[in-house]
Amino acid sequence: MSAWDKSSYGQDETQSARLRALPSVTAILSTAAAAELTQRFGRMISTEAVRITVDDARTAIKAGAPAPGADDLALQALARLEERDRSGLRPLFNLTGTILHTNLGRAVLAESAIEAATAAMRDAVALEFDLSTGKRGERDDHLRALLCDLTGAEDATVVNNNAAAVLLCLNTLAQGQEAIISRGELIEIGGAFRMPDIMARAGTKMIEVGTTNRTHPRDYRAALSAQTGVILKVHTSNYRIQGFTAEVSAAELASIAGEKGVPLLNDLGSGTLIDLAQFGLQKEPTVRDAVAQGAGLVTFSGDKLLGGPQAGFIVGSKVLIAQVNRNPMKRALRVDKIRLAAIEATLKLYRDPDRLADRLPTLRLLARSRAEIEVQANRLRPLVAKSLGESCAVDVCACESQIGSGALPLDTIASAGLMIRTKNGSGALDRLAAALRGLRRPVIGRIADGGLTLDLRCLADEDEFVFVLSELNVDALTG
Repeated sequence: MSAWDKSSYGQDETQSARLRALPSVTAILSTAAAAELTQRFGRMISTEAVRITVDDARTAIKAGAPAPGADDLALQALARLEERDRSGLRPLFNLTGTILHTNLGRAVLAESAIEAATAAMRDAVALEFDLSTGKRGERDDHLRALLCDLTGAEDATVVNNNAAAVLLCLNTLAQGQEAIISRGELIEIGGAFRMPDIMARAGTKMIEVGTTNRTHPRDYRAALSAQTGVILKVHTSNYRIQGFTAEVSAAELASIAGEKGVPLLNDLGSGTLIDLAQFGLQKEPTVRDAVAQGAGLVTFSGDKLLGGPQAGFIVGSKVLIAQVNRNPMKRALRVDKIRLAAIEATLKLYRDPDRLADRLPTLRLLARSRAEIEVQANRLRPLVAKSLGESCAVDVCACESQIGSGALPLDTIASAGLMIRTKNGSGALDRLAAALRGLRRPVIGRIADGGLTLDLRCLADEDEFVFVLSELNVDALTG
């Protein structure tokens, strides 16, 4: 046998010995380390995970790796199942500078809303049961009085989001008829929601009037006919047309609609129950304003400026709300007890406007001053720099936050944050962003101007943030 053959034989012999030393599935499941595995995930799933882990170890041994012990293999199987079991909806740090980030779940709920939703999940509730009479009740009754008090409307109902509210109203008021709308209000929002498509799905014929930038009262009057079912006004909350423009106010449209006996449907989109000018933002029409201007129905969202869970509200005429509630589509679009409980708790906060910004996270975040956030940034800068190591430079920076979710698209709020620049080439910044996304509680920032900005406007739990950053694998940032 040649020297090469003897060497190869010795290597094969060593590899065979390592493979024989690999513990069996039964031996691994018998270890103390496997107790947590089977306790958390059950015997069947744990056994399968151990088999896969042993197969991976066998492949690694053939590549020259040593044979792991039974305890190590049990822990590897546990880590495998923990990773598989980890929810994609786990909490994260939204440091993008967008307060109502559609992709990150929009509004963070108030504690009272969370408590109300939890209570509704834990027990049976009187969802559609009238406790005073012992007979069947209406789920809308839980919100009707609140919504009417806060908006000045005669009646109110709720569905699962504002797109559904618009769809339901159009289908109720103008199925098989015409709906008049200004060309300048044919909006498209995220997720391919286009107003012309919604109108078509509602079974109404869209009648466009005016031009992209200018629409006049005479345009609406000329379009009115015996086939008109509704005039639709859409608040262009996710963009602005500036310059040589003209639009017809909701109040004037209500008058025009009244001349022909057709209702005005006013879609506010984001919608707000308070004047946002107190936070230094551009004044937005409130729902109460829209109701007072004479619209038959007003629709708006619950999870944007209002700061609650996803919902679509419809408020207005008692006669028209009754028609909406008789529409068979209403049942398909209704909300469940959990969301109803959270909505009710959120709306109740608006009864006490003096303490609203303290209790409602959306308004609290809007109200934070740049000076307050800058103090926070200076406090965190050395701690973040320590976690990132020598491969990154961390500086306090001024930045501009935005509302998000299509609300007030031209308005920004002065903020502050941390600008992180990497020292290891162009790919290092992407590696850093990926590493932050891979943390137990992901950190999501914004890459721009050659760095990663962490806008601190939405950072509430500093201690948790610093602790999570301490788990960062700094070596991975060097590539």
